[in-house]
Amino acid sequence: MPNPDFSSDNISGIAPEILDAIAAANVGTVHSYGDDPLTHRLTAVVREIFETDCAVFPVATGTAANSLSLAVLTPPYGGVFCHADAHIEKDECGAPEFFCAGAKLLTIPGAHGRIDVGRLEAAHEAATARGVHNVRPAAISVSQATEWGTVYAPADIAGLAEFGRRKNLGLHMDGARFANALVNLGCTPAAATWKAGVKILSLGATKNGALAAEAVILFDASLAEALEYRRKRAGQLFSKMRFCAAQFLAWFQDGRWLRYAANANNAASRLAAGLEKLPGVGLVAPVQANELFVALPEAAAARLEAAGFGFYRWPAPPGVDAAVIRLVTAWNTTDEDADHFLAAAAASLA
Repeated sequence: MPNPDFSSDNISGIAPEILDAIAAANVGTVHSYGDDPLTHRLTAVVREIFETDCAVFPVATGTAANSLSLAVLTPPYGGVFCHADAHIEKDECGAPEFFCAGAKLLTIPGAHGRIDVGRLEAAHEAATARGVHNVRPAAISVSQATEWGTVYAPADIAGLAEFGRRKNLGLHMDGARFANALVNLGCTPAAATWKAGVKILSLGATKNGALAAEAVILFDASLAEALEYRRKRAGQLFSKMRFCAAQFLAWFQDGRWLRYAANANNAASRLAAGLEKLPGVGLVAPVQANELFVALPEAAAARLEAAGFGFYRWPAPPGVDAAVIRLVTAWNTTDEDADHFLAAAAASLA
């Protein structure tokens, strides 16, 4: 078998049920720009899943979802608190600042990709110490699951949200891997988001079996009009919205989104359990979703690369004197894929 590629969940194809849904939507003519039965049904389905009267705005990419979300929370002179390794900080080419017309990201350190209330309070105090000489903090953004494959408990989110309420900071959740986090948490989507104080969720399906299917979900109705205009201005209002809506509907149907995510999480756990048994190999962060960060001897990492296994090198955190690689599993990763890598990892250490 070819050596599997664990470089990202973005490299996986489209789940067959979602591909079938796209084909089924490709019949006849319907109104454009979201005024079609599938998009209307999607809003109803999302409201049922999240147990609230939210507004749903499909877009093409996670970067667009995050940037538009932050733009309705943050003025040009505002600041957004986020983890120092957040996707909006490391991987979006200044898009949040661009869509916010100049707002600034205010980064906060924290173990395993998470920020806590204590560090947030300290960062807020520093950011407001000089009045108009600083940007005015306006929002908090958290990744769920984080960029280190860890998960915030609802109580952690609620603590950040409560501080945000006291300081007039809206809470945004980057949910590119929200389904993976939800599987780990075992709670309802409502409990993980708006019931804990989240104002806006960027919900990602692309990494979990879909094709260019992301959505901004607003739990604060007062933001809907601004988001609607900003989405159009950003070129994210699909004329043929039905094809995006069809994907989400198939993704949600019968809990597929959670089954896809559970498969990815289980594959990551299988890899983690096997790797921890190997001499000289360790996990850099807890494995709580579908990403794992592995410390291993440089020679072993080089042998795995030479053999054609796909993964990314990762900066070693303080105190780790070894090569660190990131492995990401997907909705269609098999036990055979995981076991094949484990066997090769064991051989690379010989």
